[in-house]
Amino acid sequence: MKKYRLLALLLALFTSVSMAAPAKLQKLTVMLDWFPNPDHAPLVIAQQQGFFKQQGLDVELIGPADPSDPPKLVAAGKADIAITYEPEFMQQVDRGLPLITIGVLIDKPLNCLAALKDSNISNLSDLKGKRIGLSTSGISTTMLKVLLKKQGLHDNDVELVNVNYNLTQALLTKKVDVVAGVMRNVEVPTLELNKHKVETFLPEESGIPTYSELIFVVNVANKNDDRYTRFLKAVRQGVAWLDLHPKDGWKIFVKRYPEANNEVNHEAWFATLPYFAEEPALLNKAEWSRFSKFMADNKLINKPQTMTNYLVRM
Repeated sequence: MKKYRLLALLLALFTSVSMAAPAKLQKLTVMLDWFPNPDHAPLVIAQQQGFFKQQGLDVELIGPADPSDPPKLVAAGKADIAITYEPEFMQQVDRGLPLITIGVLIDKPLNCLAALKDSNISNLSDLKGKRIGLSTSGISTTMLKVLLKKQGLHDNDVELVNVNYNLTQALLTKKVDVVAGVMRNVEVPTLELNKHKVETFLPEESGIPTYSELIFVVNVANKNDDRYTRFLKAVRQGVAWLDLHPKDGWKIFVKRYPEANNEVNHEAWFATLPYFAEEPALLNKAEWSRFSKFMADNKLINKPQTMTNYLVRM
């Protein structure tokens, strides 16, 4: 009997030690679309609050040297997940990059048109004869032209001015009357913080199909990797936590990234919180289908893909 009791004791001890031993975390590299900023709040919180670890993941957040690099690195198998933009992603798939979307970070557009209140521009039809500042061509310019067309305006009804990314400065110095492509969660609150009253025009309320500003993409060869499901669960926890603790979240963010502790990021932090997808794994096929048709109709891609080429079913 003593022998059996000893064996039982040893088995119980072995079991308790086995249960106490932490499981090895699985590495996951995430390429951000830019240096860490308020747009990445749920990921930072998921990392700092241990939500990724709870899902058995060791997640590394990496800022790119060039914002165009993350999807290319994922396509080349040099990173697991990239954060990118839905319009650019559709163009990348159109060019043959082996990418697919597993989830969304910000499921609404953030860009908009903005004018100062004293410019007397209160609707898009008032843009006739005005100078419009742009920082890039391509998608932003196409969207602007579509918005103008819906108001019965043409290219020669306005003056397009390339302001080389100095959108806010161009607006404040009256170099232009309105700017296109500003971020409603960054430039707009910054202008308002500095006592400038701003009139904004949202593309999705003026004829442009809605789309997701920031999405998570992976190499299509790895689309069924179960780490991605767990990653999105942790991001969802991060979003839910931020809903309850926005101020504490800011403190955690700037403790992790002290170089981001400035007034602009502080304003952007709270302005961005309402835009995070509450369900990052939920992919709206109808919205994606409408936007891919818009992209094709405006010659931004050759043709819309089937939804199975854009979206993974998690």
